[in-house]
This record gives sequence, structure tokens and C-alpha cells, in this order.
Amino acid sequence: MKIGLVGYQGSGKSTLFHWFTGVPPDPSLTHTGQSAMAAIPDRRIEQLSAIYHPKKITIAALELVDTPGMSRTHEGNAARLALIREAGCLVFVVAGFAGTDPAADLRSFDEDLLLADMEIVANRLHRVEDSLKKPLPRTEHQQLEHEHETLRIVLAAMEAGKPLQEKDLSDEQQKVTRAFRLLSEKPRLVIVNTADDESHPERFAALSTAAAQVVTVPAGLELELAKMSPADRADFEQEMGLVATDRDHLIRRLMQVSGQMTFFTAGEKEVRTWLLRQGGTALEAADGIHSDLARGFIRAEVMSVGDLLRLGSEREVKAQHLMRQEPKDYVIKDDDIVFIRFSV
Repeated sequence: MKIGLVGYQGSGKSTLFHWFTGVPPDPSLTHTGQSAMAAIPDRRIEQLSAIYHPKKITIAALELVDTPGMSRTHEGNAARLALIREAGCLVFVVAGFAGTDPAADLRSFDEDLLLADMEIVANRLHRVEDSLKKPLPRTEHQQLEHEHETLRIVLAAMEAGKPLQEKDLSDEQQKVTRAFRLLSEKPRLVIVNTADDESHPERFAALSTAAAQVVTVPAGLELELAKMSPADRADFEQEMGLVATDRDHLIRRLMQVSGQMTFFTAGEKEVRTWLLRQGGTALEAADGIHSDLARGFIRAEVMSVGDLLRLGSEREVKAQHLMRQEPKDYVIKDDDIVFIRFSV
């Protein structure tokens, strides 16, 4: 799962990228974008490791893509946004310090998403219209007519400034639009990058909408704090009366917005967390681990982390009949430790 960090020049987007991932921005990638992984924290990993004493610990991570800074004139922004068309979630970074207008930037950003989507839909519509002028087999012609009608509806809504969401389209129409990975349909989170001495960050809460919740982070300050030793950081925060942003909580928030969750595998060889879409099944979890496990799937043996930590061992979990046998369509939960039984 890719998460695209986007923002206008000077928003502090790359500073936030550095804070999230620990990877400093590379000047040579300014115009092409840069990606790095942000580990997904989970204190249960340490607790499981105390039980299994594994040779290896692996923590799942989100891929963050730092895109080139966008222009407030809209020029060239469609090309910049194309770099994250495959992203599952957008994080829009807004400057919230002296002399900036976060509300105006949010309105401008919506326009940029709409313009980028209109371009790709309009281009496809023209190609479909050209194809319909040629002699084609009946089935292919009917498919193109359906696509043409869907694209006309979608483009008309965009031109009216009211882009359609998937819920507004039929299943067949969604099959047409899904291929475009429309930016305006992606879930998003807005992060307002505040000044280090911002005393009323709650004033930005009014920017939240049903489509995008807003959180505030003094990115520059948090990056400096992250470079300190825990002891020095604690002393500095106490001296300055600071309440630091919980980076781990914010990463969890990104997972929630992007529709992702984690599950566990555990044993003496390795304790590990894995990414899975919310609502994902045991078969999807098996495929995420290795395609062979999905291909030969027999069943999933599942226990909860809570039960294991409470009882102290797999043996006790099984003795209490809390190890479950689940089929391929079982919906994985965040607390699940999963072991896949499969045939070769």
C-alpha cells in the first residue's frame, strides 16, 4: 500500500516525510518523487517476542511517497499527481504558519485533483469516440458504448465541480472508472504543518470535512525532537512545556484512513506483522504471506494475541480450546495470530 504525501511548495511536506520515515529528502529526487518505508509500531510485538524468543522480528511498514511540490498556479500539477495515482490514500500537507491560508490551499487542492482526473477521463473519452467510428465486432462495440456513456456521465459531473463517488455509480459503471484510479475518489487525511510555537492548534479543526479529517503537526519541531536522545527529548519537552505529537498514533491513523490493518504470525523462527486490507479474509492473508499458501490453502489456525498473552503459551491456548480452525472466507481481525495450513 502506497500513501502519497502531497502539498504545495513550502508546505513542509518533505519535512513530514523525513519525520515519518527517518529518511532525509534527496535533492536529486525533487522532480521525480521519493519513497521510503514507515514502520507500523505495535507494542504487542515485544510481548509476543518475550514468549517465542524468535530468531527474527519483522514489522510491517507503509510505503510513503514524497511527491514533487505542487504549484499554486495549477501548472504542471496533473503530471506531479500522476506519480501517486496508484496510491491507496492521499495525505495533503498544508502550511499553517504565518502568512499562509490553509483553507484556500484546501480548495485549490480539490481543484487540482479534479483537473487531473478530468484530463485522464477526457483523454480516454476521445479515444473511445475514435474507436466507435471504426467497424468493430458487435460485443466490442457494445462494451465501448457502455464505457462511452459512463465516461460522459463522470466527465459531466466533474465539469460541474461535483465529481461522482463510487457509491453514485452502478457496479458496471464502477468497473469502467476503477481503472483510472481517480484521485478525487481516494481517501485522504489533511495534516496542517503548524509553527513550532503554535498555541492554538485546535483552530484548524474547522477545516475538517466528511471527506478529509484534519490533524496538526509542527513538523519542523517534531523532526528536531526525533533526532534527540529519549532523555534529552524528555528534558527539553518538560523545560519548554511541550506536548509532542504521537508519531505512532498518527501512523495508525494513516492505516485507518487507507483501510489497512495488521495481523500476526508467530513462532520460534520469526514474529511478524503483516499488512492486510480491513475486511480481508484468511485466503487474502495467506496470499500476502506467500502465493503458495493461498494456492494450497486448507485452513487457518487462529488465536488472539490477548488470549496468548493472558495464558502465556500456545499450549495453554489450545488446552483452553481457544485455538480456532477457520475457513478461507474468515475475516481477519487486528488481534489475530494466524498459522496457515496448506498442501503443496
